[in-house]
Amino acid sequence: MKRFWKEVALDGDRGVLLDGKPVRTPGRAPLIAPTAALAEAIAEEWRAVGEEIDPRAMPLTGIANAAIDRVAADPALFAANIAAYAETDLLCYRAAEPPDLAARQSAIWDAPLAWATQRYDVHFDIVTGVMHRPQPDATIERLAAAVAIRAPFELAPLSPVVTITGSLVLTLALLDRAMAPDTVWRAANLDEDWQAEQWGEDALAVATREARRREFDAAARFLRLQS
Repeated sequence: MKRFWKEVALDGDRGVLLDGKPVRTPGRAPLIAPTAALAEAIAEEWRAVGEEIDPRAMPLTGIANAAIDRVAADPALFAANIAAYAETDLLCYRAAEPPDLAARQSAIWDAPLAWATQRYDVHFDIVTGVMHRPQPDATIERLAAAVAIRAPFELAPLSPVVTITGSLVLTLALLDRAMAPDTVWRAANLDEDWQAEQWGEDALAVATREARRREFDAAARFLRLQS
């Protein structure tokens, strides 16, 4: 689809306007952001469009569309899908060997688990290996409740973050600003980084990682622009 507008502005309700006409989501709802900062960032994506629209270059718009069209329709279901990661959180599954990998996991992953333990008054069972072990019911319930209270514009970016990191603890730490985005990214990619140090990386793996990082960064920015 080619660019058909000249001017991009915001209305008094933080809606995006193209030549004075409101931008609408794929579901035909007005594209309105909850904060002025997020609205302006979304507007900047529309200003930066060249001759043709490339949705991949407009990640904030895409997340906002999802929040309005998909999440707001059933936020409880969307929150439940995110909260399900509490049952298999990346940080709870540790390597027995080699010792240096196990030590690195402990050095980097123990701190966010300690934060979540104190923040939500929960307990985590640490597993050595990859065999699933259920977390305590109280832990799952309290973390699920922490997700369920979030608004659609918070839930929408949490979905790619928890999918990419595999950790609800890291996702909540990012949401609460208990950890910076770069720190969350390094924690989530600890195992992959260690493997790359041992055996090197191939071009496909690098490209895939870079694509995930762009999606992660967009979601983290979307969250920051709401506060």
